[in-house]
Amino acid sequence: MLPPTTPLIVATAILLAVPAISFKTGLEDGLICNVCVGTHPGCGETGFDYRWYWGKMCPRYNDKCVKLIEKKGAEVMVTRDCLSNLEAFRTDIPADKYEGCRSASKDVKLGQHVFNKIEELDVYRNHYDNTTYCFCDFDHWCNGGHHMMGTGWVVVGFAIFLAILH
Repeated sequence: MLPPTTPLIVATAILLAVPAISFKTGLEDGLICNVCVGTHPGCGETGFDYRWYWGKMCPRYNDKCVKLIEKKGAEVMVTRDCLSNLEAFRTDIPADKYEGCRSASKDVKLGQHVFNKIEELDVYRNHYDNTTYCFCDFDHWCNGGHHMMGTGWVVVGFAIFLAILH
């Protein structure tokens, strides 16, 4: 016969083990960035939902997190990724990659010898009116939105603490 506290111990072990599998400690080898595209749910410019995107480890040791904002009128496309992943196919990344936001550089050689009449291919990359790159590398998940980790969690923690005392 099991003691009466055994189900409580088993339930506690399960609840503690599940978050530990996916929890990141900050002691990893590289920078962890949010990776998503604005067409995915919860990946808007201001409405970023960190519960959908856990973040991925950047491949380079000195990588940066990037938030790419492309605007055309009221349409906004946001891309969040590591700089090393974007460097493979984006030619308009600004030369100054320090912390902060900068407008994209102009690639004068892009589509120079292309005489294409199909506008949907966008070989000159001039569909968007405004392209802005925001770089950060001093904190994990720094290319996300405003996190709701402030006073709400403090109130919840304080309420649990008071419930334990009584």
